[in-house]
Amino acid sequence: MAGLEQEVLARIERQRKLRPRWRDERITMAHGAGGKATHTLVSGLFEPAFANPQLAELADAAALDVDGARLAFTTDGFVVKPLVFPGGSIGELAVNGTVNDLAMIGARPLALTAAFVLEEGLDGDVLRAEVQAMATAAAAAGVTVVAGDTKVVERTKADGMYIVTSGIGVRDQRAELGVTQIRPGDRILCSGTVGDHGTAIMLARGELELDADIRSDTAALWPLVDALLGAAGAGLRVMRDPTRGGVATVLNEIARDADVGIVLQEEAVPVSPAVEGASEILGIDVMTVANEGKLLAIVDPAVADGALAALQELPLGEHAAVIGEVADEPQGMVLVKTAFGGTRIMDMLIGDPLPRIC
Repeated sequence: MAGLEQEVLARIERQRKLRPRWRDERITMAHGAGGKATHTLVSGLFEPAFANPQLAELADAAALDVDGARLAFTTDGFVVKPLVFPGGSIGELAVNGTVNDLAMIGARPLALTAAFVLEEGLDGDVLRAEVQAMATAAAAAGVTVVAGDTKVVERTKADGMYIVTSGIGVRDQRAELGVTQIRPGDRILCSGTVGDHGTAIMLARGELELDADIRSDTAALWPLVDALLGAAGAGLRVMRDPTRGGVATVLNEIARDADVGIVLQEEAVPVSPAVEGASEILGIDVMTVANEGKLLAIVDPAVADGALAALQELPLGEHAAVIGEVADEPQGMVLVKTAFGGTRIMDMLIGDPLPRIC
């Protein structure tokens, strides 16, 4: 059986190393969910068309060196429904999501731009509230909104409003982050409970007869990143915020890009009882559910304890945990050690169980 298992894993490994090819005839909601369909769209269509070294990294933001300045640049669109949900709203989400993409490549966020697509008939008080939510979130994150644009579309064409934000930041010099830095034996840290945001959005739609006190975790992550850089320094290899597609998708992307294996300890992953219960009732794998205020960090084992302690000292990181480690093999794959002593393959999100979560 061991030989057969190895043969199956080898076949899967070879298949995953093949470059995705864009062949879909129509766009579906799954293409925006952050899982396999999104990965194929980006790697099979966008990346070849716009080929350049920065885009090839497929990181949360692009690292730019301009006349000696170490900059980071990113952009993101927000189409969440409903506009307001337990724990946050589209305006707050638009700021936090963008500054977090900068933070994930070790950049201190500086400034944002914001473009609004507004639907005809949108209540003025709703717009006013979201603009204020953005201003409050920007102040909390230490950034300014320095430019923007506004467009209006016909009724029923925009779910009230969409927001597109871009951000710029300065990359910190305490670590050089990237998947090429990852080594077997490195530890994987998660900054807190997973699945909060996607579950909160799903319940806020009122389409399910399920009542639970679950709030979005939307938050700016630079304080956590700053603490990690201080505690781990050059031992900090790479960071990702597991938004669309959740922890499962992010770890699969890292395993493939770094050509390493990842072994996750299922019991070590922090999940709140309410989210765990809702996921079980709905038949959803919490590892594929979106987060908006959590990060995953891969660190040298020599600095793992210090990095974990630094996270746990902050309110946003009080539930941080070491959830796994990097292995030599199977390359490009994520294995999960289950609570029952077994091992299973954890793939990235397939399909679209939670549409329009950010």
